[in-house]
Amino acid sequence: MNYLIGDLQGCCDAFERLLTRIEFSPSRDRLWLLGDLVNRGPRSLATLRRLAALGDAATCLLGNHDLHLLAVAHGVRPQHRNDTLGPILQADDRESLLGWLRQQRLAVFELGWLMVHAGVVPQWTLEDTLTLAGDVQTVLRGPDLPDFLHVMYGNEPSRWHAGLTGNDRLRFTVNVLTRLRFCTADGELDFKTKDGAGSAPPGYAPWFDAPGRRTAGTPIAFGHWSTLGLLNRPDLLGLDTGCIWGGQLTAARIDGATREIIQIDCEQAQKPG
Repeated sequence: MNYLIGDLQGCCDAFERLLTRIEFSPSRDRLWLLGDLVNRGPRSLATLRRLAALGDAATCLLGNHDLHLLAVAHGVRPQHRNDTLGPILQADDRESLLGWLRQQRLAVFELGWLMVHAGVVPQWTLEDTLTLAGDVQTVLRGPDLPDFLHVMYGNEPSRWHAGLTGNDRLRFTVNVLTRLRFCTADGELDFKTKDGAGSAPPGYAPWFDAPGRRTAGTPIAFGHWSTLGLLNRPDLLGLDTGCIWGGQLTAARIDGATREIIQIDCEQAQKPG
């Protein structure tokens, strides 16, 4: 069986209870985790070790919190007040865990689904998304990672155009795949609004409802947007249901045309901040 799973954010206990609920077997089942594997939850280190130990039974995407871990580990960003990354940074197996994290992907197309952490802009096709994600993945895995982390953050450029090159192109790709919620039809990004789909600023729409989206014919699964809640459309799965905020950890079992939603209550509730 194949299971797509929303943001863990270090909620390892809920993850273990989910695996028990689905009677997970690494020899039979495959997990697809949609990013934000660590941070804010109480057991980020245990979560990272558990996922790395699953080997080929789990495909993990990178979210903004996972990239934040890499930036903190390289001295590029400070830890935030509510971060729970310290145990990872102090662990004896720190380097092997960070090395494993660097090998994970930003987008994958399997089971007939495009999987990303956050979203895609209207101008990108499926092929564009995978190619652009691959460009960033190459940098994350290579010797230029420390240099890139210094220029990875920032909200500019704020609009996609095919002529973007170098770090601007890479930064825009990271922002779309790990931070996007709202955009305009011509690919202008908004990073200020974090509420639900009905809170779009004037001229903006949730990325999946943007007019002219070129991936409209491709089923897409994503996480990142806890205030959106579960989105379960025939061609869209939004699976971040706020486990870290005392909500649920959500998985979708995908078996051909059959789909089942499984949810585990998460006892960890962190106040935003």
